[in-house]
Amino acid sequence: MADNSNENVKKNIPEKGPLNFIVGSLTSFLLFVFFYFLSNKIAIYFSIHKTSNSSEIVQNISSSISTLIIGLSFLLSFSFAFIGIGLFIVFIRSFFLKKS
Repeated sequence: MADNSNENVKKNIPEKGPLNFIVGSLTSFLLFVFFYFLSNKIAIYFSIHKTSNSSEIVQNISSSISTLIIGLSFLLSFSFAFIGIGLFIVFIRSFFLKKS
């Protein structure tokens, strides 16, 4: 009985085609471009607005947090770039595979 329900679930899920892959890739590249420019603006903001505090501990903590925020924003943008590249490769690959 469990096999019958698995077959019904598999039949209801539409198969992904090249159009899905190229749309996902373009969306991911657009998000990459948006977040890349946003990351640049974040880096410029933190480089212009340095914290001015007499305490060395506060200076170290604020420097660490700003570095963390800048690093995570660039990590986010380049993650979208790699996802876009991967989806584009799957898009190209989908033309070379035969449907069984």
